[in-house]
Amino acid sequence: MVKSMTGFGRATSEEGSNHIFSLEIKSVNHRYLDLNIRMPKSMISLEERIRKIVNERLNRGKVDIFINYKNYGQSDTIAKINTTLADSYVKCLEELQGRYNLKDDFSVSLVARFPDVITLEEKEENLEELWGDIFPLLNKSLSTIIAMREVEGNKLAEDIISKCSEIEQWIKIIEEKSMSVVEAYRQKLQERIKDLLGNVEVDENRLATEIAIFADKATIDEEITRLYSHLKQMRDTLKLNEPVGRKLDFIVQEMNRETNTIASKSTDLQITNIVINIKNMIEKIREQIQNIE
Repeated sequence: MVKSMTGFGRATSEEGSNHIFSLEIKSVNHRYLDLNIRMPKSMISLEERIRKIVNERLNRGKVDIFINYKNYGQSDTIAKINTTLADSYVKCLEELQGRYNLKDDFSVSLVARFPDVITLEEKEENLEELWGDIFPLLNKSLSTIIAMREVEGNKLAEDIISKCSEIEQWIKIIEEKSMSVVEAYRQKLQERIKDLLGNVEVDENRLATEIAIFADKATIDEEITRLYSHLKQMRDTLKLNEPVGRKLDFIVQEMNRETNTIASKSTDLQITNIVINIKNMIEKIREQIQNIE
């Protein structure tokens, strides 16, 4: 099944528990899987587990994951006293008092206000308990975003198939038109020679050689056959149940190559105009494929 690389998923833990999580995933198109996770520092050690699960379920795209966390249980920070530093501050104050005969106005609040005497530290969380909350939310969000990718991917596939049918119709016109190109060239060549030489007899062998050379240069049978083949490959690839974006991109490049070759060989204005239409349609397909996983 074709999947796009654009999607969004969100899941939130149930109210009433001590730990409330909200997890959001959004993705856009990218050449490879580019995963960026934003989460509280206390959970950084869980990042590799998250990456592993995402890598198993997503193949391409720029994926951003946002994890927000609130703890409604016990406070996750504690105050700590740096007694060594406090002793040093008090000693300095005593020296100042003795040297300058200052009034003794030492107080707890005074010492506590000195830098780094009292600091706040985050309590270590129970990571396994947190993972038990995050894991189902991650899976739920991934399922949502994958479902969204599949819906959009199906629409992209339908659009690409429709465009392939249009290209195929144009190729048939070129194929029919190309059969008369050599004959038209022969007639124009004979008419020009007649205009230039009048009734002078022309070497038919020489004329046949010139026409054969032109026919060899102008023939586009191989290019047309390969274009039909590429269109079939594209339709078959869109039916595969695997990531197909890179393969489709390669097929489009080959289609563009064959179309350019037809354009370079064409001496017929109608064929040239049709080739322009085909190139325009191939470019539209290429833009669609950029968003396929």
